[in-house]
Amino acid sequence: MADLFDGEQDRRASQDYSAKDIEVLEGLEPVRRRPGMYVGGTDESALHHLASEIIDNAMDEAVAGHATFIDVSLAAANTLTVRDNGRGIPTDPHPKFPKKSALEVILTTLHSGGKFGGRAYDTSGGLHGVGSSVVNALSSMMEVEVARDRVLYRQSFSRGLPTSKLVNAGAVHNRRGTTIRFQPDPQIFGALAFSPARLFKLCRSKAYLFRGVEIRWSCDPALLAPRDATPAEAVLHFPGGLRDSLDADIAGQARVLPEIWAGQADLPEAADGRASGRVEWAAAWLEQGDPRVDSYTNTVPTPQGGTHEAGFRTALLKSLRGWGEQRANKRAAQVTADDVLGNLAAKLSVFLRDPQFQGQTKEKLTSPEAARLVETALRDRFDHFLADDPARADILLAFVIERAEERLRRREARDTPRKSATRRLRLPGKLTDCTREGIAETELFLVEGDSAGGSAKQARNRETQAVLPLKGKILNVASASTEKLRQNQELKDLIEALGCGAGDRFDGTKLRYGRVIILTDADVDGAHIASLLMTFFYRELPELIRDGRVFLARPPLYRLTQGARSIYAMTDQDRDRKLKSGFKGTGRVEISRFKGLGEMPAAALKETTMDPARRTLLKVVIPSDDRATTSTLVESLMGRKPELRFQFIQENARTVEDVDV
Repeated sequence: MADLFDGEQDRRASQDYSAKDIEVLEGLEPVRRRPGMYVGGTDESALHHLASEIIDNAMDEAVAGHATFIDVSLAAANTLTVRDNGRGIPTDPHPKFPKKSALEVILTTLHSGGKFGGRAYDTSGGLHGVGSSVVNALSSMMEVEVARDRVLYRQSFSRGLPTSKLVNAGAVHNRRGTTIRFQPDPQIFGALAFSPARLFKLCRSKAYLFRGVEIRWSCDPALLAPRDATPAEAVLHFPGGLRDSLDADIAGQARVLPEIWAGQADLPEAADGRASGRVEWAAAWLEQGDPRVDSYTNTVPTPQGGTHEAGFRTALLKSLRGWGEQRANKRAAQVTADDVLGNLAAKLSVFLRDPQFQGQTKEKLTSPEAARLVETALRDRFDHFLADDPARADILLAFVIERAEERLRRREARDTPRKSATRRLRLPGKLTDCTREGIAETELFLVEGDSAGGSAKQARNRETQAVLPLKGKILNVASASTEKLRQNQELKDLIEALGCGAGDRFDGTKLRYGRVIILTDADVDGAHIASLLMTFFYRELPELIRDGRVFLARPPLYRLTQGARSIYAMTDQDRDRKLKSGFKGTGRVEISRFKGLGEMPAAALKETTMDPARRTLLKVVIPSDDRATTSTLVESLMGRKPELRFQFIQENARTVEDVDV
């Protein structure tokens, strides 16, 4: 019975699904049913993709050498008009559809156009023959004017269908090209409207991408928001191409090299001897900032990159590694493409025959040969750029190597296993810990050397104050390699004592002390050690500084004694002032200069420097309103470039009143 029941169920199911359920969508109906397949959706990005398709067609005419200007005009009722002075869409009858003009075929039939065979265009942004017809299908109104052979033709459409015949509008003089005026269909895009700022940015990028075109922008002033900086009218023409574009984008930002590396070149010929296309580029390395590579193919933006960007990265990487080998710099071998592009701001534009994209929206180039062509064209030119100025090339190489070592240091920190919560915390042997746990009142004193450590241990409050002696001057983390950082025992001890990790491994919940107090001698060497420690915290543990947990102690330099009375002086000037005002009578005042904290009696160290009730601490802070200046100052004074320190000394030498030698 069960088998009979199952058979009857299958029979009924097959009757419910038959040939009558198979739909065949004709013309442009598939576009209206599934717009996401052709323009990526029905959101604001998809809406502006319509504008890109029409502007790209005009740009193809310009790149092919047939148009010199493009007019782009945004008017009321969400109407966009694009006009060029190119050859104009053909209007004669189409051989395959003799009752229709070529213009009507192009605008009403998917996969129709003049960019398949390569005869009309060497390179083009439109490839699939769907751009104009898709825009027509998704527009409530489209009007087309074509000026060819001194005759003006007109035809109108709505939602992919012609609403008029192609008409001869009469003779025209001094005019040629195509004008397309359209309104996106509210049935598809709802109340969305074109953004003047976004369209203007698109037009400007197109003008940058092809220096031979002039784009004339206009917009109804009523469409501009009160604070919108978009101009109502503008003529966009950039003879400098991508160099001009990048220079405008990074204006005011500090660069590793003052100049922009830019140029253009033909790509290597194809196997059949035909030209493969050409490439244009502009690149600059910034002192700070996220990587930003804007790439284009046949003037179409490729925000997801692709094979042309891969060739660009490979060319830069191989050239810099090669330069490092020439300079016998073994550290160059550890550089990766990510290190090279880490702070790079660049623009890359390629023009290719028959490029392959990922999807109709062309957001990623997938042509496999593009990587090789771009790498070959750029590698030789970047080699020459480096060799032309060895000093400039060395600066760039040092910057990239520094990024590589920073990357390795972060990876080392990530790869180091975290201590188990159930495992007893390992503390450095030199640490004299306090008995209280938690960070509410606990303090860690960092002192220079075992001698000073001995005095600090005697002067401390055993319950709340811990002491960690450091041997001499610690490593300068601003100029040390990753390998040296990993091997430095003093820094390892310091990080273990704090318990919170460093760099990417920082975990504030595991911090063992509420304050970290740098306690060094009150002399030049002590100031240098304090500077090295502050640099370490700034680079590896900036969270402690931002949370207000790092302090500088102020030990005295002098003790002044008259009889049973003793007072302390911090500097020479403080000593002289207190000699005049701090004592009465004519009794002799003994002056003792502390050569170091190790010579200071524990009672004096406690009284002047470690007792919270009587000491003076200086909090280390990063100005929130000027962090870029702080970063530049640290790099200048503590970084690897001695020329920056020399420049700082030259600029500030006249302001120095006392020099302690």
